[in-house]
Amino acid sequence: MTSNLAAVSYGVNLSPESLDKVRKALAEAGAAVSSESQGGDDRFGVHTAGLLVGGDADLGTMRRLVAEAAEAGVDTAIVPEDLRQATRKLLIMDVDSTLIQQEVIELLAAHAGKREEVAAVTEAAMRGELDFAQSLHARVAVLAGLPAAVVDSVRQEVRLSLGAAELVAAFKKAGHVVAVVSGGFNQILGPIADQLGLDYWIANELEIVDGALTGKVLGAVIDRAAKEKYLREWAAAEGISLEHTIAVGDGANDLDMLSAAGIGVAFNAKPAVRAVADAVITMPYLDAVRHIANV
Repeated sequence: MTSNLAAVSYGVNLSPESLDKVRKALAEAGAAVSSESQGGDDRFGVHTAGLLVGGDADLGTMRRLVAEAAEAGVDTAIVPEDLRQATRKLLIMDVDSTLIQQEVIELLAAHAGKREEVAAVTEAAMRGELDFAQSLHARVAVLAGLPAAVVDSVRQEVRLSLGAAELVAAFKKAGHVVAVVSGGFNQILGPIADQLGLDYWIANELEIVDGALTGKVLGAVIDRAAKEKYLREWAAAEGISLEHTIAVGDGANDLDMLSAAGIGVAFNAKPAVRAVADAVITMPYLDAVRHIANV
């Protein structure tokens, strides 16, 4: 047996009893615990277990058994040690409802009196029930005629997710690469990217003519396929293998990116995303990703 995996448990309700359930599920999956350590802070606890597993151990089965055994308020990520010990990693994140707490299109739509209408379309798109590009064009169309100053107002309303700034700072300090790719808008993301010192970022561009939004976006839409494309491009540009990348998102348009990364993390995500992600975070603290990635 070799120690090539770690089980990282984290949550606001982390307790000896919840960890016993994790250990039992790991044993059922054929993994033996070789080491244990504790971490976290006054917001949430963290427990990391080094695992000894045989060559025939199935990672998907292990993740499923551990997830099924989880207590409310506790999640466990099964992570390859090769990723956790990598000297350079790439973290790529979605923006709306991941890096930030809100959906920017809904904040903009509120200024047009269409927030509820747009929010319903956003929810359906994030569940994977609508084509993202088509739904984006339909949602942006309701913004036609709004003064460009609305973009500045919305920028002031945006709030980073709890732990987001700390997560980015920790990755950057350790010499890793941080990127975001968004189905939202450059006019909002640009200042956030500058503030956080992101290495790479891209989003859609709202068309503004004569000081007003036209209800259109310029160029190709950043959709599900584009998110995966940029993950691959940026990792290659940095000489980082995909096995050493971490992707974080919440909606259906993040699925290809999550699947292609070394580990895909669903952050307070829609059920369809949680069901297929490698790991989930169900508490509001984005910096839990630090513990998953050992940063």
